[in-house]
Amino acid sequence: MYPNQTTAAALPRRNALKVIAVCAMSPGLAGSLNAYAQASNPFEKTQSTQLFEQWRAMSRVGYGPTPQLVRALQTASSPKVWTVQQIDLAYAASQVAPLMASDLSSLNAPLPDIFDAAQRERQARAAIKAVTADSAGNTNTNELLNNRNNRRMDFSEPADPLYFNRSMVQKAAAWRLGACSQPNDENPLLARMTEFWFNHLNVYSGKGAVRPFIGHYVVNVARAHALGKFEDLLLASARHPAMLYYLDQFQSVADGSPAGQGRLRGLNENYARELMELHTLGVAGGYSQNDVHETARILTGWTVGPNEANGFRFAQRLHDTGRKVLMGQYYPDGSLNSGEREGEQAIRRLARHPKTAARISLRLAQFFVSDSPAPALVSALAQTFQNSQGDIRVVLRALLESNEFWHPENKLFKTPMDFACSALTTVSSTDKLADSTDRRRLILTENYLSEAGQPLHDWQTPDGYKFDAATWLVPEALTRRADFALAITRQVSDLDFLQPYLSATTRAAIAQEKPALRAGLALASPDFQYK
Repeated sequence: MYPNQTTAAALPRRNALKVIAVCAMSPGLAGSLNAYAQASNPFEKTQSTQLFEQWRAMSRVGYGPTPQLVRALQTASSPKVWTVQQIDLAYAASQVAPLMASDLSSLNAPLPDIFDAAQRERQARAAIKAVTADSAGNTNTNELLNNRNNRRMDFSEPADPLYFNRSMVQKAAAWRLGACSQPNDENPLLARMTEFWFNHLNVYSGKGAVRPFIGHYVVNVARAHALGKFEDLLLASARHPAMLYYLDQFQSVADGSPAGQGRLRGLNENYARELMELHTLGVAGGYSQNDVHETARILTGWTVGPNEANGFRFAQRLHDTGRKVLMGQYYPDGSLNSGEREGEQAIRRLARHPKTAARISLRLAQFFVSDSPAPALVSALAQTFQNSQGDIRVVLRALLESNEFWHPENKLFKTPMDFACSALTTVSSTDKLADSTDRRRLILTENYLSEAGQPLHDWQTPDGYKFDAATWLVPEALTRRADFALAITRQVSDLDFLQPYLSATTRAAIAQEKPALRAGLALASPDFQYK
């Protein structure tokens, strides 16, 4: 029997607590938590440096070990050589369309088609509201709609127009979880960098207009530019309907300009503020509120284009044609064209700014090295960023070749997304349930992420999820991980290929338990929580 589809029902909480205690070999949850916090890596000093480096390569450049990845690393001249090779492989993979099951392909449909389908959903819902209003004028539309769709990740039939948006979000989730856990289909480093950039340039599926575009945004912004120039990534994000809707840029117009159905709308600074505070310079980036205001003026007229191939349109009649000054630079001036061109110039300038170089370098170092990376490393990466004009491949090469990346003391605790993808990767490689049409494990994983506090596409604010241990290493998180680990391994007989990467303490603890529990215990162990 396949595990239930909710982790809460999959395992009683007392068993989860027992699992944590067994894995940590410490009495009480407090002692177990301490044991998890102290686990730096799965290797004791007497064990092989080669094994340690293999583990670091598989779990930081990718999401986790598989028998195939283990063999690849064993046959490489060294884990470090293999790791750096992944940069060019990931870039090459990013330049072609991703492998995608046929029933998921509509998430990457032409944008005009997605706009049309979203419009049909609005019309269908409006029609239902009209016929379900009671005598008092109230409607039970939400209840009706929810009751009529209880399928999840089942895309075997064309989506009902009523549920198009929901279907698109679910398809995006299915594809992301598949991409992070199927290294034969998606280059592991590309999957990691896609995750990093989607989080950095976060959009939120809870905002209705954004929902149908989530998957297209992940594939064509985060993935397509994951290892290119940062300014190209930033511009792709700025012009995509998902971002234009999420931060309200689509309705920002010059003060006093006529817009949409005869209404007057004004300047909206949401996107301009987050562009400077989160996407580029950082909160201490040396800009002022007036710079935010001027950036918003520069970007007036940047809006959605439902009939355009890229979903973007520049509306000249909504643009502020007056002179602006952003951080000492005039727009337009003699060297800058007016209109859309000045917005592009402003975004490229922000992307190349030294403060942006420092901010992106710090976040990359925190993502790949440690929660508190050495300032010297961050400074060196920032200099590389500037020298290469924001070439992400060049910066990443410097990072992965650095001594800090390989230093055993530089710990990284897995976020729920890391843990989910690594567990899914490890388990899926051992059986035949990775069939693209069998998504029960993905549903289980999606439920775990929601319960663990990192639901897919559901972080409301533009700062994205945090990925430090202080956020995620808490008792409640450990019990949920144990629940998930045992639920996802119920049909897995063993994970022998994982054994060399577990500490002697963990192996001894697991050996004392029933064979049916051992795979889950391995994933729930302190060793597996670090990357």
